[in-house]
Amino acid sequence: MNIKQVKIDNLSGKNIGLYFSAPRPGSCQHFLPVLVDVYNELSPQGNFEIIFVSEEKDENAFKEYFSKMPWLAIPFSDSERREQVCNALGINVMPCLLIIDGNGAVVTRYGYHEIFLFGVEGYPFTEERLELLVRQEEESKKTQSLSSILVLKSLDFVVSNDGKKVPISELEGKTVALYFFLSSPDPFIEFTSILVEVYEKLKKRGENFDVVLVPLDKDHYEEQYKEAFQKMPWLSLPLHDRRCFKLNQYFKFMSHPMLVIIGPDGKTLNPNVAEVVKNHGVQAYPFTSERLQELAQIDKAKLEAQTLESVMVMGELDFVTSKEGTRILVSQLVGKNILLYFSAAWCGACVASMPKLIKSYHEIKAKDDSFEVIFISWDNDQASFDEFFSEMPWLALPFGDERTKLISHSFEVSCIPTAIVIGPTGKNIIKNARAPLRLPGAGAYPITEERWKEIEAIIEENAKEWLKKVKHVLGDVEHELVLTRIYSSYACRWCGKAGTAWSFHCEDCDFNLHPKCALEKDKEEKDGVEDVDADDGIDQAFEEGRTNDGEVCHKA
Repeated sequence: MNIKQVKIDNLSGKNIGLYFSAPRPGSCQHFLPVLVDVYNELSPQGNFEIIFVSEEKDENAFKEYFSKMPWLAIPFSDSERREQVCNALGINVMPCLLIIDGNGAVVTRYGYHEIFLFGVEGYPFTEERLELLVRQEEESKKTQSLSSILVLKSLDFVVSNDGKKVPISELEGKTVALYFFLSSPDPFIEFTSILVEVYEKLKKRGENFDVVLVPLDKDHYEEQYKEAFQKMPWLSLPLHDRRCFKLNQYFKFMSHPMLVIIGPDGKTLNPNVAEVVKNHGVQAYPFTSERLQELAQIDKAKLEAQTLESVMVMGELDFVTSKEGTRILVSQLVGKNILLYFSAAWCGACVASMPKLIKSYHEIKAKDDSFEVIFISWDNDQASFDEFFSEMPWLALPFGDERTKLISHSFEVSCIPTAIVIGPTGKNIIKNARAPLRLPGAGAYPITEERWKEIEAIIEENAKEWLKKVKHVLGDVEHELVLTRIYSSYACRWCGKAGTAWSFHCEDCDFNLHPKCALEKDKEEKDGVEDVDADDGIDQAFEEGRTNDGEVCHKA
């Protein structure tokens, strides 16, 4: 390897990319050829250089990895300077590409993402340049075509599961479903089987329809992706293809799963029909707004006709059980306020919230015996179910009952813990009551839409005087945390307890702290938070004579 030294003075005035990476398999390996292409196009202009900053401990591995790079590097022997640069710039994730302008100012810390999104077009990666490209991309949506979203320079193909390349041009004029896919979460397993059935029925009918998988798996799920794709009858973008990253940003992938429909004219017919496909299968085709409106009317009529028995009874399966094994007929529960509680022993948030949920249950039952909870288990085995159910004072569907899948599907339950409230008439009151039960407990009962609106207003009011941003250090990393409204459970990284409603949240690494934990270093702020704590203080609005000490509610 021919090593040449370059004086720092020779880089003065240039735009510099500091590339923090290592020769390990994964994102670093997949990003390197993309970055090489961008560098080779920009380098002849003479105003751009990249400096590799390695964390590698083995000199031979460093040399082999650096040999694939056409740019500069801090010498392997200068480990002190490499460590100093990493620490000074707070680098804790690799690969990372910092862009520094000719005056020495950091232009962006997110060069990795911006090169994946815009390639050489993003240069010089200033905020103004990137904002212009985003505006141009939004404008281009008006003239969107299948090629404009699926073709990127020489990347003009998709692949079949036998490795064959299929030109994008062969998909022109078809209705194309873009299936944003992750190999790990369970919702994708269930939805994939539904989509395979829909796909095969439409192909058998001769419909001009196809599916293109958009894999979003991280590197350590590569084998799972390959295994899953082998069972799929449709096409896919290659794993780690730049277009996957761009489509993720373009369509703003948020939900699991997500199925975008592109019409025969190349325009987006619908940004996500996954739930419609789950509920109606092949009847959802051709996914036009008119067809979806028809299905919405069918759903509305079904909801209006809903009863507890229509939800809970399937043939001879017309009962629930107590933990003693006694069967209780569903007909005996008609006319009660029923909470369907989807949970599992393996779910940390479920376990953490259980004591307060049990407390709420006993308080509500003391006020009104026409209230009942039915546990619908997502446990993996009978032993886990039995142990978890033994802690509960309410009823359950038996473990492995086929109604579990049917009811979960009917209510579109994709994560736990989730609670569905069914009123005395058998109609849904609140689709996801996990928040009202977790927060004010018995103070929320009877759970109605009006009651929940009151609770939401109190939740918002509680946080008005809190700081909006704090810095918090855990380990060697300082996080800037933003006060964020949370609509699901999270685990506080400081105390380990479950939290809801509000979190001080770091978006970069999904780091969450309870408001009390985030503010505890300031005693005055901490005391203020304890008085109206997001997890415990809302009962005060509903029950006179109660005060709150920040952890429990008690009689004054």
